Amino acid sequence: MICDNLKISKDGHLLFAGQDTVELAKKYGTPVYLMDEDKIREKCRAYKNAFMKYFDERAIPLYASKANSFKRIYEIMTEEGMGIDVVSSGEIYTAYKAGFDLKKAYFHSNNKTDEDIAFAMDHGVGYFVADNIEEVKAVEAEAGRRGIKQKMLLRLTPGIDPHTFEADATGKVDSKFGTAIETGQALEIVGETLKNPHIELKGFHCHVGSQVFTEDVFERAAVIMLEFVAECRDKLGYTADELDLGGGYGVRYVDTDPYLDIDTKVKQVSEAVKETCERLGLELPEIHMEPGRSIVADAGMVLYTAGTVKKIPGYKNYVSVNGGMPDSPRYALYKAAYTLYVANKMNEPCTFKASVVGRCCESGDILQEGVMLPESVGRYDIIALCTAGAYHYSMASRYNKLPIPATVMLRGGNESYVAVKGETLEDLVRNDV
Repeated sequence: MICDNLKISKDGHLLFAGQDTVELAKKYGTPVYLMDEDKIREKCRAYKNAFMKYFDERAIPLYASKANSFKRIYEIMTEEGMGIDVVSSGEIYTAYKAGFDLKKAYFHSNNKTDEDIAFAMDHGVGYFVADNIEEVKAVEAEAGRRGIKQKMLLRLTPGIDPHTFEADATGKVDSKFGTAIETGQALEIVGETLKNPHIELKGFHCHVGSQVFTEDVFERAAVIMLEFVAECRDKLGYTADELDLGGGYGVRYVDTDPYLDIDTKVKQVSEAVKETCERLGLELPEIHMEPGRSIVADAGMVLYTAGTVKKIPGYKNYVSVNGGMPDSPRYALYKAAYTLYVANKMNEPCTFKASVVGRCCESGDILQEGVMLPESVGRYDIIALCTAGAYHYSMASRYNKLPIPATVMLRGGNESYVAVKGETLEDLVRNDV
């Protein structure tokens, strides 16, 4: 099975987090997002324990909210002692309504509006991660009006290509994110930021990309960033207290994806950090990373009900489901690979090759091409799309006026509850005037 929280029952049903997905589909309807709460907690603890073991007690992982953002997630992050990163006023407000301590929030975005900046300060967001000098000036102006000193990290680009999806590569020199070290602009922005009386520059942030499996990407980024820390010390007399190496570890969507062990990966990064600090004569800074996908992806699944099965002899076959690109957009965006199962026929051989497609009036509404399914697949079967806890609900749209499905949390092997109610048709017109 593609994830370790998947099993097959004696009657041939797919079990997720110990629970029968066919029964869950009957109880909650489809489409529906399922989230394994126990798996989310397991991943949070793995990161926290590794940070404590290989760095020090100051180091803390920050959950990357963009992966999946709803109130219950932030309640879990509070309970597990995690920090968070947020990228919008909407994510800030969701965390605030969940009671999360926003002093432990880091506010990202390459284009924070004046309204975003004021909103974040109104709600006590602890850190701004500034992308550019214009943002530094805007934060300084708002902090000055309030008579406060705002903590800040500067987002820098270390010039590393992680060789992942082009849309996910964020650490290259020409990225839309951050300020490049290689061009000399990073040193300039540090010098300019230090002149602002209402900003407390705590350190630096970088993020090389997402769905990264390459062995040494984070280690290389850490070395480049620490060498820059030393350059700032030597040229500007400023030494960073914090270094945030971002997120982006890959997860298993299909059998060809490797399994990454969190403890091992954090250990490797820590070794690179400590060796570089020793070489450069630096004190170990407070280290952060921002796992998102690797905390929630394999904790998630989408269940659909199959409808039309279309066979075109000599060409291809299609199995349509009652959802699609509005609730699972990643294949339509960048041909992301997934594993799908017929949840009620797990013991049948899979000899029928088909494209699993959605119900939208769009040729690109595809969940996955070339999926091997049972020959008997047909109307009313339950189709499970796995490793769907990241960038599904958070990227969902209402294209074709399809309501966004409910999110149901699973825990303890037998308990389930609704964390986000599914939208109704009335919700679709609620704001129309």
